Amino acid sequence: MKKYTYTEKKDTRSGFGAGLLEAGQKNHEVVALCADLVGSLKMDAFIKEFPERFFQIGIAEANMIGIAAGLTIGGKIPFTGTFANFSTGRVYDQIRQSVAYSDKNVKICASHAGLTLGEDGATHQILEDIGLMKMLPGMTVINTCDYNQTKAATIAIAEHHGPVYLRFGRPVIPVFTDPDQKFEIGKAWMVNEGTDVTIIATGHMVWKAIEAGEKLAELGIDAEIINIHTIKPLDEAAILKSVKKTGCVVTCEEHNKYGGLGESVARLLSTELPTPQEFVAVNDSFGESGTPDQLMTKYGLDSVNIVEAVQKVIKRAKK
Repeated sequence: MKKYTYTEKKDTRSGFGAGLLEAGQKNHEVVALCADLVGSLKMDAFIKEFPERFFQIGIAEANMIGIAAGLTIGGKIPFTGTFANFSTGRVYDQIRQSVAYSDKNVKICASHAGLTLGEDGATHQILEDIGLMKMLPGMTVINTCDYNQTKAATIAIAEHHGPVYLRFGRPVIPVFTDPDQKFEIGKAWMVNEGTDVTIIATGHMVWKAIEAGEKLAELGIDAEIINIHTIKPLDEAAILKSVKKTGCVVTCEEHNKYGGLGESVARLLSTELPTPQEFVAVNDSFGESGTPDQLMTKYGLDSVNIVEAVQKVIKRAKK
C-alpha cells in the first residue's frame, strides 16, 4: 500500500475560496454570487480583490441561479455559492430550466455537503444532491477530496464551458494531494494500485479509503484505490480496467446509496462487466445532529466499514 502522509488539515471549502480567487485573477469574466453565506463559502478574498465582480443576492437562492444564468449571456462566468442543500434541493427547478436546459455556463458551487455538515442536522445535510445533479443532461458533477484538489478543480471549471456542480465540505480533513496538481475533469486519479479488490471513493471518503487500504494491507489484502472526483462524466475506462483485474468492487461516498457514485458504477458494470459490488454509503436515511466524526461512524462511513465491505465482496467474488 502506497504511503500517504499529511502535515495539516484544511476544509475543502477553503480550497474553493482559494481557487475562486485564482480563477478570477486569470479571467476577468469570472464573477461570483452568494446567498448570504460569504464567510461560509470563503469568498472573502475574491470580494476584497474584485468587489465589482461580486453580487450579494441574499437569502434568495432561486433568484441567484436566475441571475447567474442571465450573466452568462453577456459572456460572464458566474460562480454561485451557498450550502449544498440550498444549491440543489431548494432551486432544482431554476437549475433545470434556466441552466441545464439551455446549457448555460454556470458553476454551481456547493459547500457543507453530506453528513459532515455536522451539528446543523438533517434539514441541512443533503444526501441526495449528487443524484439530483447527475440526472440533468449536460451537467458536470464534481466531488473533491481535499483542499488542494478543490482549489485545482475550482480553477479548472472556470476554463470548462458548460454547467458544473462542484461539491465540497465544511470539516477540516487531511491535505494529501499535490498542491501543484492539474485537475482533469472526467479523469480518475489512481491512489493506489492493487490486485485483490477495487475501492472507488469520492469526496471525504477518499481519505477513509486510504486508511482502509492500510488496514487491508495488514490483513494481506492488496487494494486498488481510485479517486473518482468527477462523477459525471464518469471515467468508465479507468473503472473497467481496474475491475477486470480485481474482479470485485467497493464504492464509498458520503451520500445516499440511491442515486450516487455507487449507482453510476453499478450501471456501468451491469452493462459492460457484471461484477460483485458492495456499497459504503448512507442507507436510505436522513442524517441528524452530531459531530462529523460521530455521524460518519453512526451511518457506516468509517474506514472499518470499508474493510468489512471489502472482506464481504471478496468472499462473494470467490463463490
